[in-house]
Amino acid sequence: MSSVTQAPVTVPGAKGHTDGAGAFVPVQTRDERPRSYDPSDFEAPTGREVNWKHTPVDRLTRLFADEAGDAGAVSVAVSGPVAAAGLAVGAAPRGEVFLPDDLPAAIAWSRSAEALYITVPVEAELDEPVVIESVGGSAGLVAHAHIVIEASRHSRATVVLRHVGAAQFAQNVEVIVREGAHLEVVTVQQWDDEAVHAASHQARVERDATLRHIVVSFGGGVVRVNPSVELAGTGSRAELYGLSYSDAGQHLESQVYLHHKGAETTGDVLYKGALQGAAARSVWIGDVLIGPDAVGTDSYEANRNLVLTDGARAESIPNLEIETGDIRGAGHASATGRFDDEQLFYLQARGIQEDEARRMVVLGFLAEIVQKLGVPELEAELFAAIEEELAREVAR
Repeated sequence: MSSVTQAPVTVPGAKGHTDGAGAFVPVQTRDERPRSYDPSDFEAPTGREVNWKHTPVDRLTRLFADEAGDAGAVSVAVSGPVAAAGLAVGAAPRGEVFLPDDLPAAIAWSRSAEALYITVPVEAELDEPVVIESVGGSAGLVAHAHIVIEASRHSRATVVLRHVGAAQFAQNVEVIVREGAHLEVVTVQQWDDEAVHAASHQARVERDATLRHIVVSFGGGVVRVNPSVELAGTGSRAELYGLSYSDAGQHLESQVYLHHKGAETTGDVLYKGALQGAAARSVWIGDVLIGPDAVGTDSYEANRNLVLTDGARAESIPNLEIETGDIRGAGHASATGRFDDEQLFYLQARGIQEDEARRMVVLGFLAEIVQKLGVPELEAELFAAIEEELAREVAR
């Protein structure tokens, strides 16, 4: 497939940066970023670019090299009620929605000779989730992947992506939600501490269809999962939720983009994170664009972070751009705070021990996202993982 670039930077050949003035107008909004299937159209990030300035790029350098992946780096298994197939570059619907907007995504596109293809048949309603499990073999090995998930007209399904082990993993996920379909995509990152994972999720939602997309990041040294969703059809809906628990030395990041393109579209974005331990870090950037034809839009995005210990840091940046005045509503919010000592005192005053009180507060804060999963076994597993993280904090 030939190179395609959209919305180039203002001056041909110039590279976007985040500070300075006079040379050119830097790329700022998500829809302005250069896009291409060709890795050579991107320079290796330096950490000064607007989309990389909050990321520890020195820990992702192996994912910036346009080289073949290592054999056995990541093994993939698919289970559930539908069979998986393969899609070569140029085979529909691969590339119908996905267009890389950064270097790791472009490399993953070109280095994935065959994409994993999951399709839900027309009007099918799957009673159990499709599970795609990726298991990393070693932190020193590099892997690339491209996954295409298509929910056909008026179908209903849940797809769960699980990630364990360790690897240097660049992953693309292309999601197509056809007219009237309802699709839930849950991506769970429970990597070992040495793992590095850069994932680009791009989705299009057609008329009267719904996408529920949930990012859960608990494990990994650096995990960067960036969902981009276009509400293309009239009456389409997106529910974008996220949960992260960053421990000492971990960097967990999501840059969310929701583009309201069709009329009467609805968007609900809510990400929550907890952080504990020295150098624990989370980054959330939320971009919402309500286009000129998106009349009747109702959209809201929010990010909440709970800092449990000294040395942890959360960065939260909500952005909202509106290009039409005919909307039902739009808003954004962000809050980051330390553990509430008043809540702790209230519970202790009623005879609850300090450790149990802290546990109750944190579980109550994160439970809202876990309970949105709709997969009871996974919900129980994640509550257990939160309990494990809390036990580590108490043991310090």
